[in-house]
Amino acid sequence: SRRTSRGWGPAVRGEPMSSDLWRDALSRMLARVDQTGRSVTQGFPHFADPATGAWTTSPAGDWTGGFWNAMCWLAARSTGETRYREWALRWTERLRPRVHSDTVFRGFLFYYGAVTGALLLNSALAREVALAGARGLAASYNPRAEALPLGSDAEEASDVGTGEANVDTVQGGALLLWAFRATGDPMLREIAVKHALRHIEFCARADGSICQSASFDPETGKMLRRYTHKGIHDDSTWARAQAWGIVGYTHMYQWEREPRFLEVACGAADWWLAHAPRDRVAFWDFDDPAIPRTSRDTSATAIVTASLLKLAELAPSEAKRREYRQAAEETAAALVRDYLTPAGILTHGCYNKKIGLAPQHELIWGSYYLFESLHVLAGRLAPTEI
Repeated sequence: SRRTSRGWGPAVRGEPMSSDLWRDALSRMLARVDQTGRSVTQGFPHFADPATGAWTTSPAGDWTGGFWNAMCWLAARSTGETRYREWALRWTERLRPRVHSDTVFRGFLFYYGAVTGALLLNSALAREVALAGARGLAASYNPRAEALPLGSDAEEASDVGTGEANVDTVQGGALLLWAFRATGDPMLREIAVKHALRHIEFCARADGSICQSASFDPETGKMLRRYTHKGIHDDSTWARAQAWGIVGYTHMYQWEREPRFLEVACGAADWWLAHAPRDRVAFWDFDDPAIPRTSRDTSATAIVTASLLKLAELAPSEAKRREYRQAAEETAAALVRDYLTPAGILTHGCYNKKIGLAPQHELIWGSYYLFESLHVLAGRLAPTEI
């Protein structure tokens, strides 16, 4: 059987969270959005040195650019300040050339980077760019494999092309389901649902843990192998793969009430909660033998926090809904109290420990998911609004 909690045990329940905690943290993160929007003039914020706050940017957005846009859309919605909307519009327009990128990670780019603006502020530009991104993504679908392959331009994957899959890509189905609702095109829904169902076979283990990647024959669709290219070994449970599995299937159920999506999301969330450290903040890989003397990953933990808040509305029983809400609050509090600086920087995000890339940094997606979570906890956003 796979490793359980390694002696770390379940989290200890603390005192009820004060709304002041969420408001103060949100204020700090808004200040960081201001600092970022004023300092980044080229490219998209990617990852930052937590000591200086200086951003390393990606010229065209890599796979992460949409998360910065989403922070601007959220800030515009919650504050009403025009500068945030102007920034969101500016960076959303910068995403437009990525419509034709041969990468499945257009799901991240255009869901967070554009759909968020359509949902929260009814932006015509955001809707236009999001629909273009959805159509571009759908065009890469392989009906024999019933999957959207990584594509030749897929960022950071160890193996790319027409026969590779990642659990990260399940969330992209939400882009297609939103586009289906916006256009009525049933093909978009069919692709999204089949892609997510196929990735249950590719990436979901029977015990609720998630494998990051799979290879398949693009001619027959047959799965050839499973592997975890960013984890400590091929069979490990890399924390961010687990987190992507949770948010991906939670989003899919949010948009398409297929019971299997909720089953996978809850199973993966339950596995996370059973294996996370007592302080709630995950190590970079659950199977690293160096635990606890190894890197944390606040970005994976923030992804799960936002997902648990959604599952606290979507879970099938009142008991599970309460459990997920309590866990989300405790996890968010741990991130805020121990890893969010006075300047609003979320530290100790572990981008890619295997190659030493930004192993203890601020990561734009980690910041986004904590920002989203704080909006929910502060009562400024419904959990399933995005």
